[in-house]
Amino acid sequence: MPATPAWPPQSTPRLFVDTPLSSGPLPVDGPAAHYLAGVMRLKIGDPVKLFDDRTGEWLATAASVGKRDLVLDVTERLREREAVPDLWLCAAPIKKGRVDWLAEKACELGVDRLVPVVTRRTVVDKPNTDRLRTHMIEAAEQCGRTALPQVAEPVKLAALLRDWPADRTLFFADETGGAPALAAMRAHAGPAAILIGPEGGFDSDERAAIRAHPQAVGIGLGPRILRAETAAAAAVALWMAAAGDWAAEPPVPTPVA
Repeated sequence: MPATPAWPPQSTPRLFVDTPLSSGPLPVDGPAAHYLAGVMRLKIGDPVKLFDDRTGEWLATAASVGKRDLVLDVTERLREREAVPDLWLCAAPIKKGRVDWLAEKACELGVDRLVPVVTRRTVVDKPNTDRLRTHMIEAAEQCGRTALPQVAEPVKLAALLRDWPADRTLFFADETGGAPALAAMRAHAGPAAILIGPEGGFDSDERAAIRAHPQAVGIGLGPRILRAETAAAAAVALWMAAAGDWAAEPPVPTPVA
């Protein structure tokens, strides 16, 4: 006998909705409706996966489809909201395009919070946080996340250090040399953050202030000079391997009643 096709199929579109989900009808309009109806050519009865950053991931089917709006019938919860590793990424804003890539990869890699940090060599001191959140939403839709990273308002480096929580390790990528990153991250368990400087790095006074902070741990990221966004992705990947959700076998997803 032929195998029963998987339901919902792998090709099912996945969409973030900024409202708490539950079983029942869900009206959809605006860009989301255009994407489902105009781009994905959704038809009545077709499945859609939804997540809301609150209650997890849900399955819905199209109950009606119009040119500018549609109604989805939310039928069952597929997964609870994921447990998010307690890692912040504190990064100096970089040029548009590259900072968008950084936000996208931070989401894909499982970061809990993105904090833009303004330093003396920062090229962009007022990043568009709404645009960064949009890139994170798109990344979460594609990579299967059920939780969205928070995007903080930009903060100056001095204020970040002054108000830093005493229970959170601050790993900073020190281009002048630091402990091997993976070993340092394994040695400092618990809540953590990674601090990445701008193009050109931290200046000498900033580096001295960071090194003097009691929660700061300088780390090295290998022998090569990395772009800021590459350093951020590499450091997050190392932390996930040492202490995050890469360090343990992932749970097998099961439907939630």
